[in-house]
Amino acid sequence: MNTNSRSEAYAAAGVDITAGYKAVELMKKHISRTKTPGADTEVGGFGGLFEPDLSGMEHPVLVSGTDGVGTKLKIAFLMNRHDTVGIDCVAMCVNDIICGGARPLFFLDYIACGKNVPEVIEQIVKGVCEGCVQAGCALIGGETAEHPGMMPEDEYDLAGYCTGIVDKAKIIDNRRMRPGDVVIALPSSGVHSNGFSLVRKVFDVEHADLSSPVEKLGGKSLGEALLEPTRIYVKPVLALLKEVEVCGVSHITGGGFYENIPRSIPDGLCARIERNRVRVLPIFDLIAEKGGISERDMFNTYNMGVGMSVVVHAEEADKAIRVLRDHGVDAYPIGEMIENTEKIVIEQGV
Repeated sequence: MNTNSRSEAYAAAGVDITAGYKAVELMKKHISRTKTPGADTEVGGFGGLFEPDLSGMEHPVLVSGTDGVGTKLKIAFLMNRHDTVGIDCVAMCVNDIICGGARPLFFLDYIACGKNVPEVIEQIVKGVCEGCVQAGCALIGGETAEHPGMMPEDEYDLAGYCTGIVDKAKIIDNRRMRPGDVVIALPSSGVHSNGFSLVRKVFDVEHADLSSPVEKLGGKSLGEALLEPTRIYVKPVLALLKEVEVCGVSHITGGGFYENIPRSIPDGLCARIERNRVRVLPIFDLIAEKGGISERDMFNTYNMGVGMSVVVHAEEADKAIRVLRDHGVDAYPIGEMIENTEKIVIEQGV
């Protein structure tokens, strides 16, 4: 740790640069877990270095994604738990780029805080590192910025960025999608990291009991259920791509089914979703009940228990489900592709 660098004047203005050095020292043991071939950067440099292995690739294409955790962070503040939101941050990025078939290579995070408390920063980065391990990518850099006067001392914001790689011929697009193809659901772990402005309003979280067990949530507390980290689908989807032809992948985030599933569907085709097949998680029933929210709005805001969907040809659907289940994802069919200009319809009583 750097013991020579300290500015009394800067500290008087609210920025303790020595706290930053301590935070880096605390996070190093977590970052070491994420090392992958090609990632040899030492923490603390000016830029993160990564040497990609391009062997076996005819036309490598880099794919990048960036995102944050949003107002879900408010739940972390209220629960005083900071070791899971980093998983969310990684998930929101890597789940996006896997939709194109890209294998994540490396990740960088950005933390802005009112006051740098090294032990809190360590917990945040610990979660980021866990997310990187789950995604198979390396954390090669990041930034912690102390912003006194810009935000409360006990709050922070968290965002991240990742880059992945895919052979151009293997990029997932929708050109081979056709009527009769099957839409397969990959279950979510909960609300993931979207729609928390509505969640916070529905439950009035600043004044709610977040710690007591809730029967409708299987004995989990409301805080635990809301803070459940976003599921990372990278490794199961990469395994699936080796076994079957995948015609489309959708990461179901903000905007729910109605916004995200159509993003992977070509003009002239439509995903006909069978509502009765969707395994809605109890947390969504509770949100709808407490907030008096229509089912249409719920499916247009939340993942409803389906964090990702994939489209495969009907003759490969059973194999696709088997591969996903072999890799820890209890996948199941929720619909099929039909000829229609609406892109998505959710049918009741099918």
